[in-house]
Amino acid sequence: MSARVLIVDDLPQNVKLLEAKLTNEYYDVAAAYSGSQALAKVKGFSPDIVLLDVMMPDMDGFETCRRLKADPETAYIPVVMITALSDVADRVKGLEAGADDFITKPINDLHLFARVKSLVRLKLITDELRLRDQTGSQLGIIDQPFITADFNYKANILVVDDDIVESRLVVERLSLLGHKVAVCNPKKTMESVAKTAYDLIIVSAQLDEMDGLRLCSQIRNSEASRQIPLLILVEGDDRDLLVKGFEMGINDYLATPLDQNELVARVRSQIRRKAYQDALKANYQKSLSLAVVDSLTRLYNRRYLDAHLKNIVEQAVEKGKDLSLMTIDIDHFKQVNDAPGFGHHIGDEVLQQVAERILNSIRSTDLATRPGGEEFVVVMPGTMLKSAAEIAERIRFAMASVPFKISAGDGQLKCTVSIGLACLKVGDSADALMKRSDEALYKAKNEGRNRVVNL
Repeated sequence: MSARVLIVDDLPQNVKLLEAKLTNEYYDVAAAYSGSQALAKVKGFSPDIVLLDVMMPDMDGFETCRRLKADPETAYIPVVMITALSDVADRVKGLEAGADDFITKPINDLHLFARVKSLVRLKLITDELRLRDQTGSQLGIIDQPFITADFNYKANILVVDDDIVESRLVVERLSLLGHKVAVCNPKKTMESVAKTAYDLIIVSAQLDEMDGLRLCSQIRNSEASRQIPLLILVEGDDRDLLVKGFEMGINDYLATPLDQNELVARVRSQIRRKAYQDALKANYQKSLSLAVVDSLTRLYNRRYLDAHLKNIVEQAVEKGKDLSLMTIDIDHFKQVNDAPGFGHHIGDEVLQQVAERILNSIRSTDLATRPGGEEFVVVMPGTMLKSAAEIAERIRFAMASVPFKISAGDGQLKCTVSIGLACLKVGDSADALMKRSDEALYKAKNEGRNRVVNL
């Protein structure tokens, strides 16, 4: 996962050490040697994450973090504070200043890389939601494009812990803040998350009869709970376990025995991030109208695609990000509409199911659209051609492997799709990228259909 990292430390040797480690992992790294320099550099460099030393002269890391989080332009950039201080009070102070996490010196490389990757992944989702909000604002269908991140609402929290004393402490402390907190038997967790919309799930990694991380993996892989923040409870500082946890998508952790102030601070941080993302989604869904949504498939239409693609290409060029585009066309679709006993209503049924299978095959950061007819376009930010090809092949297989259900004939219809792929190149405009994707689609059609071609 390629990303931009800003290292802030007043000691050049510390900067060089971190820079070497991150560059070796293919991150784009920049450095600042004071808090004031960091505040200036973050605007031009646009980092995906900031690694911030706590002990600096003039302006310490706490104040630098507070200022970053108070600025609407930088408030959404994850901040990891790096310190030799291991006192819980210092961690709480950092979290209250807006830090997303702490890493204690000496730095464990695996822990560092896992934490960076996890936070960058979350920022990618937020960036895509904000960009879509911006597109809606430009089209005149969203009045307020950006929403404040300062949320303080009462959340619905699930605690999965078979330690009675520990779970009671969590429930009592969070309930005092007005949150609705439920404790669940580990074996009934998936049943619970399927029935209830939670804002946060807290899972103990030391369950008696289950593997806590395996349960986290099940939560993360379930459609009902994929986007819910996960906070795990670990014994002491089990770094190997944490690395595995971050790799599978946990958002944060707490070391046991629990410090109540740190519990409150970390829970508040996760709830605020979830609330911000939910507000963006709600604003987006509420404000969109038929002017930008295809009434049949409920995907975005040509008008929205043109505006959004222009924005995302400009952003990708500015920040040096990957971007891929996929054009999908249903093979021999005219025959579906014209077949005896079928007609356009059967074609509409197929189009709706094609849209559904596309949505089930792409990621939350990808944008599916129906510009018109039997053509669909998927925009894939932060995606290289190889990964895009894997997603395209997944979509092609999803169409070809299972017949579509229709209300005519024997109730089933086999359909395939052809897919053209293109990846953003130096000097590309939105039109150039779209044209190359269309050319790849035509080539797929000419070579026999039911295939993926990239140019």
